[in-house]
Amino acid sequence: MAEESKEYTFENKEFRKTYWHTCSHIMAQAIKRLYPEVKLAIGPSIDEGWYYDMDLDVAITPEVLEEIEKEMKKICKERLPLERFVLPKNEALELMKDQPYKIELINDLPEGEEISFYKQGEFTDLCAGPHLNSTGYVKHNGFKLLSTAGAYWRGNSDNAMLKRIYGIAFQSKEELDEFLTQREEARKRDHNKLGRELEYFTTVDYIGQGLPIIMPKGARVIQLLQRWVEDVEQKNGYQLTKTPYFAKRELYKISGHWDHYRDGMFIMGDPDDETKECFALRPMTCPFQYQVYLNRERSYRDLPMRLGETSTLFRNEDSGEMHGLIRVRQFTISEGHLMIRPDQLEEEFSRCLDLCKYFLGTVGLLDNCTFRFSQWDPANPNNKYEGTPEQWEMAQAAMKKILDDLGVQYEIGIDEAAFYGPKLDIQYKNVFGKEDTIVTIQIDMLLAEKYGMYYIDSDGQKKLPYIIHRTSLGCYERTLAYLIEMYAGALPTWMAPEQIRILTITDRAVEYAESVAKKLENKYRLTIDTSSNTLKYKIRNAQLEKIPYMLILGDKDIENGTVSVRTRTGEDLGALSLDAFEALIADVVDNKKRQ
Repeated sequence: MAEESKEYTFENKEFRKTYWHTCSHIMAQAIKRLYPEVKLAIGPSIDEGWYYDMDLDVAITPEVLEEIEKEMKKICKERLPLERFVLPKNEALELMKDQPYKIELINDLPEGEEISFYKQGEFTDLCAGPHLNSTGYVKHNGFKLLSTAGAYWRGNSDNAMLKRIYGIAFQSKEELDEFLTQREEARKRDHNKLGRELEYFTTVDYIGQGLPIIMPKGARVIQLLQRWVEDVEQKNGYQLTKTPYFAKRELYKISGHWDHYRDGMFIMGDPDDETKECFALRPMTCPFQYQVYLNRERSYRDLPMRLGETSTLFRNEDSGEMHGLIRVRQFTISEGHLMIRPDQLEEEFSRCLDLCKYFLGTVGLLDNCTFRFSQWDPANPNNKYEGTPEQWEMAQAAMKKILDDLGVQYEIGIDEAAFYGPKLDIQYKNVFGKEDTIVTIQIDMLLAEKYGMYYIDSDGQKKLPYIIHRTSLGCYERTLAYLIEMYAGALPTWMAPEQIRILTITDRAVEYAESVAKKLENKYRLTIDTSSNTLKYKIRNAQLEKIPYMLILGDKDIENGTVSVRTRTGEDLGALSLDAFEALIADVVDNKKRQ
């Protein structure tokens, strides 16, 4: 293997995945050597590194991880070749007879599918590959086991809880050290840590996983974002709706969500008993908003109809996927649906994209976003997607033309589409590199027919509209998480839950502080600290809470009618008149500056 070739460097995504997949096997072999009784499950490469799930009756402590790393280094130095071979099913089952999770995987393979294994030294694993040719190609000082977690077998809470170990590897120690330094900085910015410390949100075990409590600071930020989005959408022709949080299963059966999304829904009642009513919490708003369109007969003059709603949604996410505010089971989203004539598709899609770019750009997230053109998988049409190949080709061709005309640089995501149509996903990575969708715009040429959503065209004929499903700023909880991470908790002044803190130096300044507060409180969010703590302590406390501006009031300020201004970054702006300070902060807030 010519390692100096670009083909065999981490610039090559496929090589990188192969490298990490090989590392997962090396880790599994090391664990098997140290704990022969271990029952191995799966060990794939992921976006950043790899993990391996296992059934092991040993607590995975830092000391245990260190022992596993030592054994992995030995395996790398042994330069064991990785040899692929295949077996018929009966022999495969015999080979894996002591590994129940592998047995289950083998039994679930379609009849006639090749069953392949990879062998390195005394260790053999069920695996489709690919892998490096030798464990020696993995740098023994270039990997690190990062963390552990619990994970249900196959993501099903009815199955056994397994232990999961995450790892990362690079082709040199220098690259690993750089990654670990960046990761440590990421840990400081992690919203799951920082958001709790700053009291934006909390979680409670007996309330449930994925059900965060948004505390006053977080609630205020979400409220500010929500009001802003609703106001801007109104100016852009959106009509506000308010629809139920749950509905009978019949609503979801018409749309197809019952068939395609049922496992991800919270259901009240027996879903299989057709003799009794059954309800489900809504995982999306579209079938509800369609009822506004269906309330009366529509004409081509009614289109486009733009409907928007601040929607609370519920999705039964796997427990292993939960992370702070980024992936939760109840969330609020700026959801909207546009019923349009076919000739309006490009203009309205472009308007939707411009709108979400405006929102993401204003809050500061757009610069780190990427675009994914999510398409169906023609090889999997019957199980996941509705509609004919011709309908899908038409929808995807329309979206491709729009994206190309707009000059959008995108990657293609096969099998990432919604079951009813292709979509443009705007992707964002958290501080640890985990990518999620923050905003989506979808073209739907199928669901209007299911609900009979006709309009009378200019020629007097009944026709079906196209539908655009879209969000403006996406999920507010997820957006808040990304903002906390991006700004390390120091949110821009216009959205900060507390914008000003007035600090008194002596008790003589209390009355003056109250008069200053009275003049500012109708426009800005503020508090007064008149405690007996030292000024140094008060300033330090305000800085730790990331308060944008501190107004420090003492005898000279009382005498001169000024406020001494200090920022959370430690900048001393000196004594200003109250009018001068108001002009300063108004410029920052009214123009939504990122400071």
